[in-house]
Amino acid sequence: MTDATMPLVSAKTFADTLFRRKRLFAFAVPAIIIAYLSYIFVVFDVAGLAQRASTENAVILASDSWSYKTHVTRDNRRGGMAYAIEGERKGSYAEGTRPAWVTGDEDGELIIDLEDGHVIRFLPDNAARYDVPGFGTITAQLVDGSIITNLSEPIPDWINLSDQRMTVTTQAGRLTMTRTRTEVFRYFPGWELFWFTLDSPYYDRGLIEIAFGDRIDPARGNLSGAISDFWNNGMWRHKDVAWAIGETILMAFLGTFGAAIIALPLAFLAAKRFSPFSALRFATRRIFDFVRGVDALIWTVVLARAFGPGPLTGALAILITDSGTFGKIFSEALENVDQKQIEGVSSTGAKPLQRYRFGVIPQLVPVLLAQILYFLESNTRSATIIGAITGGGIGLMLTQAIQTQKDWEEVAYYIILIIVMVMLMDWFSGWLRGKLIGRKD
Repeated sequence: MTDATMPLVSAKTFADTLFRRKRLFAFAVPAIIIAYLSYIFVVFDVAGLAQRASTENAVILASDSWSYKTHVTRDNRRGGMAYAIEGERKGSYAEGTRPAWVTGDEDGELIIDLEDGHVIRFLPDNAARYDVPGFGTITAQLVDGSIITNLSEPIPDWINLSDQRMTVTTQAGRLTMTRTRTEVFRYFPGWELFWFTLDSPYYDRGLIEIAFGDRIDPARGNLSGAISDFWNNGMWRHKDVAWAIGETILMAFLGTFGAAIIALPLAFLAAKRFSPFSALRFATRRIFDFVRGVDALIWTVVLARAFGPGPLTGALAILITDSGTFGKIFSEALENVDQKQIEGVSSTGAKPLQRYRFGVIPQLVPVLLAQILYFLESNTRSATIIGAITGGGIGLMLTQAIQTQKDWEEVAYYIILIIVMVMLMDWFSGWLRGKLIGRKD
């Protein structure tokens, strides 16, 4: 082999090694990803999760979020009937009244017409009968604390049956019988009682009638009375919701701007160009790392233990976490300020504080405002979750509605309000940013 061919052999060997390494990399990366996904599939029991998922519960949850249900309930122990929307006391029909689709004698045969051939009858001696089109008649009776039915195997999957409980769910409604009560749910689209509860004289009145019609309540004007009854709605609690939204925004506002006020002077101590003492810079930066390294939710739990629950605790949690984040951002911005502007201010004989005020701060303002307004928008969402822990704001009301496992229409309402609140805060921060620091064309 001559000296002239040596470089060619070396280049070929290098190329072969490079191609072999790339082929190995091309196979190794997908193999690692597949192995990792397989590990997740086994460890998190994805197959078992799919088997445990209940489509029936999901359908009921989705239905409850955009509809309401009227309850017709018979007390199997003490006797007596109750009619209520969403089963709420504030949604109960007045004594002697009931829905138009309920007829008959409460002490004899009570007929509940769910339409389309679905008819349920409450019979004496804690018995009930459900005529289901296409299936037949289901009869059930409570005897000595056990439910006796005419059903035989196999039981359809839309019927849950034991000796203590029977639930029949169809597209028309639901019949439930237990030892304590027999109950029928009938669903209707919309959020009933959102405007007025049943005890309000403005319930089931149109807007035109309220605005331009004769006086409905002799003691009040139509508009003032309707606004008062809406604002003090006992089921949807519009007044409490508005107050909770205000608390959430206040938590975000106090936490964000309080953190900015604290972080700005500390940022000068952490910036090398403005703090000549390395020990002081190191200590300040470690403080920033510590307070922002602990999540706001953890600070919320700690502060709630120390100061008790409340919106102020949530605001302090946001303030502590964002102080570290703002301190890091502001100190990095200080490291990159233009020295020429500072020298120009110094040439006028300005003192150190004046150099900072007129030579440094004007350069930081766009960064400061942009970051503060962005964090204000982000903390509006965070305040919702923090409020659920500290007991304040719309987050608490959302958590309470979820925990009841029945007020899913209120859950949907609160989620919509949170989305609207975040959108408005996004618009407001963008508008304010444009007014304060201008927009680029």
